[in-house]
Amino acid sequence: MNLVEFARGSGNGVVATVYEHIVNPGSIVVVGASDDVSKPGGRVAKNIVDHGYAGNLWAVNPKHDDVLGLATFKSVGDLPGTPELAIIAIPARGVRGVLEELAAVGTRAVIILSAGFGEVSEEGKREELALVEIAERHGMTLIGPNCMGVLTPCYAGVFAGPIPELEPGCVDIISGSGATADFLAELAIERGLLLSSVFTVGNAAQVGVEDILGMMDEHFGSGSAKVKALYMESVKKPQKLLRYARSLISKGCSIVGIKAGATGAGKRAAASHTGAMASDDTAVQALFEKAGIIRVSSRSELLDVASVLLMAGPIDGRNVCVLTDAGGPGVLLADELARQGLKVPLLREATQKRLGEVLWPGSSALNPVDCLSTRTPSQIQQAVDVISEEERDRMDVMPLIMGDPGMGGIAEMYDVIARAMDESPIPVIPVFPSPITSALALEDFKARGKSYFVDEVQLGRSLGRVINRPRLDEPVETLPGYCREAISRALQGDEAHGSAHADNTRTALAPQTAAALLRAAGIPIPGQAVAVGVEDLDGICSDLGFPVVMKVVGPLHKTDVGGVALNVASIEDARDTWRRLMSIDGATGVLVQPMIEGTELIMGATREEGFGALVMFGLGGVFTEVLKDVRFALAPLGMEKCKRMIDSIRGRRLLDGARGGRAVNVGAAADILARVGLLVSDFPEIAELDLNPVKGYGSELYAIDARIIVERRPDEGGALARLRSRHHAR
Repeated sequence: MNLVEFARGSGNGVVATVYEHIVNPGSIVVVGASDDVSKPGGRVAKNIVDHGYAGNLWAVNPKHDDVLGLATFKSVGDLPGTPELAIIAIPARGVRGVLEELAAVGTRAVIILSAGFGEVSEEGKREELALVEIAERHGMTLIGPNCMGVLTPCYAGVFAGPIPELEPGCVDIISGSGATADFLAELAIERGLLLSSVFTVGNAAQVGVEDILGMMDEHFGSGSAKVKALYMESVKKPQKLLRYARSLISKGCSIVGIKAGATGAGKRAAASHTGAMASDDTAVQALFEKAGIIRVSSRSELLDVASVLLMAGPIDGRNVCVLTDAGGPGVLLADELARQGLKVPLLREATQKRLGEVLWPGSSALNPVDCLSTRTPSQIQQAVDVISEEERDRMDVMPLIMGDPGMGGIAEMYDVIARAMDESPIPVIPVFPSPITSALALEDFKARGKSYFVDEVQLGRSLGRVINRPRLDEPVETLPGYCREAISRALQGDEAHGSAHADNTRTALAPQTAAALLRAAGIPIPGQAVAVGVEDLDGICSDLGFPVVMKVVGPLHKTDVGGVALNVASIEDARDTWRRLMSIDGATGVLVQPMIEGTELIMGATREEGFGALVMFGLGGVFTEVLKDVRFALAPLGMEKCKRMIDSIRGRRLLDGARGGRAVNVGAAADILARVGLLVSDFPEIAELDLNPVKGYGSELYAIDARIIVERRPDEGGALARLRSRHHAR
């Protein structure tokens, strides 16, 4: 398979030659190369030359016989061989013809730097699509157009600078924006953060950030970068991003990413609370969490988190030992660590005693450990050794804040810290708050392949991001009492019932059908019955007992039309209430249920095009309507993910019975939430679902009211057939 097929989504691999042609080509042609290095073609050719590319490098320029001392040709057809990689840097109007020529000579990997396509006009978009058609017809892989290029240890195929030194096993940058990638590279050089490669995809006409990530996943090995830093302005292939990010993380890689800008998905036609509260960014956030990607919002934060991951790895513990030569920065860091939910525990008495023997009188050996500004390199070495020996079983990371008071010896201090970063069993992350005073020593420090922070609070935030990162959860496959066949029959039996919504393909399930579906999914519901005539009330109320709740059947939003009556305590009140509810426009019956006391929760699901089903959990009532204290996640959900969603809401203490309320069994709530996730994963025809409220206390939780919107597609067949088809495919 080639990368074209990979980008389209077929198969599971990439032909090694295509991968090699992109990252390690044996020959390169720059179409549009010139001696004018102020232009992309000239600059990219010079960068490739200056950074020691060892393969065959050719230039194509019809107006010049000699470009930068390279073998120069009038056209692609004149080349002495087939270039493994072509870099095109000519005006947009000429790119299509050159691409055809490259296809004719057998080139299969192409980077298009040229701008003037879909980013500027509809005509440009059509031209962009024409390039993709040529590429796919000939099995070619296109990166771009309108990109900055690609930078690997083999070649500097970018037209911007500066060009960082690249090292295997460090950080890969994959960016939808060339300028952002350039700024990130420059900031990395300043910080001493080592990069392994830089990929820019520009308009991503064929290959996007997701595809590059997938390519890296397919070829992940011992020398691969352990950290991927992503910049995205759109998520065009969310399922690919999910699949390859999870795969890379399971192999020991870490991923941090920015998703900037709006998706432009348009106005959501939502009938449920869940659908109305979800947004485009809600889906992106849920995707990143399920994929295990640490989401950040700025370039500096992207590299901050990447630095922590590169220096310390994906830290799992929460205990931090702070070693500082200045009290103020140590306190600031401790404060930020606390805000991030991390701990700065007191050191053991034995550790304190040994540190007291090493450090100057007046130093603090508690935590943070204040070594005073008069510390010596030897003292810092000994302090790190003591903490490493005594606290290695307790401490998960050791920030080390060392300023430069201008009294000399800073180079030796940095040498000590560099060795500690290599040798300490507790990951050491340095903070150097004196970049001007210690500029020369810092250059030597960076030359050793080491990076650092300038601000201790930035480090604290980044540690929080890493330690509180999303965990990969394993979705539940089966749950007791969950019967797929019975759910299918309920959906199939309702195809002729329910009320129309939005258009004739979307239907709200009738209450009886919704109840049958929930029972089949193992979601507990209270006893209930529909009174179509007032005479039905005697038997129903006798079975259920008073007090009861009565709800109009028919109108989609019951509360908006006064269609809910609580605490109906007698048969006379029930009859009067039935008559009032049946007078509401669109009423077809009245649903009667016993009154259930307890804390109100809301659970639900909605769909986002391309992403799948979003499951919601929150506190009901005013907490949903006004405070929007809800959380979303992509279905299906593992039980631990369900519990984390519940624990993350702002009103979490209310579930424990705060202020005299009755406690809710979190395990029971998580079980219902997992069933909702499994239900909408198994049955994509369920477009929206609301359980509002879910109510009760202890382990007795019930879905009191259910609103389920089903989207029927004529070409899909019945629900049972769809289910059998999906499971056969599995």
